[in-house]
Amino acid sequence: MKGRLTDLSIGMNGKQRVTVEIDGDFRENYDALKDAYVRIDIKKHRKGRSLDANAYAWVLIDKIAGELSLTKLEVYRNAIRNVGGVSETICVKENAAAKLMGAWCSRGIGWQAETMPSKINGCVNVTLYYGSSVYDSKQMSLLIDCLVADAKDLGIETATEEQIERYKDEWAVL
Repeated sequence: MKGRLTDLSIGMNGKQRVTVEIDGDFRENYDALKDAYVRIDIKKHRKGRSLDANAYAWVLIDKIAGELSLTKLEVYRNAIRNVGGVSETICVKENAAAKLMGAWCSRGIGWQAETMPSKINGCVNVTLYYGSSVYDSKQMSLLIDCLVADAKDLGIETATEEQIERYKDEWAVL
């Protein structure tokens, strides 16, 4: 549910009260929850995925793939591995690595995993890359920057800097 914090006050009992103005009708939920303890999780609202930014990323991927005689999937997956902050590296037992990697990679075409040796006997380090479907605005900006740089290196014409910034800004917080 999306809303906006409108007030913070302190009651006579010393406890803080937060007033939230919300979009939508909460009356039915309020009646069911008004006297119960509830879990509250307040975060900045983020826009959904920008189709323009995503579409532009795939335009660049297509152009780069054509220039390098690669598939679009290869270009996309390479770009993901080149973006910082979109992976986790964990140490697992060698006999568990294949199952972990299979489960991870089944989440989508960008979700990737690779192994590296570990200093611990019987273990390997597995790097797990997140697919772009879960990227925040900073991560998507880095992916687009990576693709734009690759395209420019290959002499591929890209959108103007202003247009690229507009695509990236569409991922920003409301």
